[in-house]
Amino acid sequence: MKNELLENIEKLHTTPMGIDRIRHNLRLGDDVKDVVVWCRQKILATDAIITRQGKNWYVKIDGCEFTVNAYSFTIITAHTMR
Repeated sequence: MKNELLENIEKLHTTPMGIDRIRHNLRLGDDVKDVVVWCRQKILATDAIITRQGKNWYVKIDGCEFTVNAYSFTIITAHTMR
């Protein structure tokens, strides 16, 4: 199945504030040196559920949900799912 997010995974990035927000929301410790690489690995997992709603992609994997802008491929935020 064709997926624009996966086809452009090398464009995935975030802002310095995004790194802080993701690290805080997912309680990532200092052992995760590169948050974008960590998120990319999660998104590329075969069991990741990827959907698009409007201008954003939503990726659910391992109890986390990532929000990625569909045009700029910026990781906006990530949260643990309840």
